[in-house]
Amino acid sequence: MRANYFELAGKAMKILMSQEQYLIEQFTQSETVPKATWELVKLRISQINQCAFCIDMHTSEALGDGESPERIIGLSAWKDMPFYSEKERVALAWAEQLTYGNLVNDEQYQNVVKVLGEQAVVDLTIAINAINSWNRIAKTFKPEVGSYKAA
Repeated sequence: MRANYFELAGKAMKILMSQEQYLIEQFTQSETVPKATWELVKLRISQINQCAFCIDMHTSEALGDGESPERIIGLSAWKDMPFYSEKERVALAWAEQLTYGNLVNDEQYQNVVKVLGEQAVVDLTIAINAINSWNRIAKTFKPEVGSYKAA
C-alpha cells in the first residue's frame, strides 16, 4: 500500500479539487467545449499516460453522462473515427499536443482559438494540465481501480 496523498497533503488536494470545481462550472455552461468533450479529453489523456485508475474513472463517468460506448472505444484512434465533431477533434488534438509536451507555435495556437475561442482554450489548457497532474499522482500512489466509487 502506498501513501494516502489526500490525508498527507490535504491542503494541496483541496486546491486541486477547487480547480476541478472551477472546470466543472466552466464546461457545464460552455457550448464550445461542453462537459462531454471535457470527459473525452480526460479519458484520452489518461489513455496516453496509461493511468488505469483514471481510465476506469473517466470511462465510468462518461458512460454515466450518456456517452456512447462506440465513442469511448474509438477514442484511442479518434483521428480515424467518424464519431467526433470538429470541435472535439480540435480539443483532442490540443490535449495530445500539450500532453506530449510538444511546443505550440503561433499558427497552431491561432487555429485552436479560431475554432474554440480564447476562453475555451484557456479553460481547456488548465483542464489538460489538471488531468495530467491527476494522472501522475494516481500512477505514483496507485489508488485501487474502482475505489473512487466508494468515496
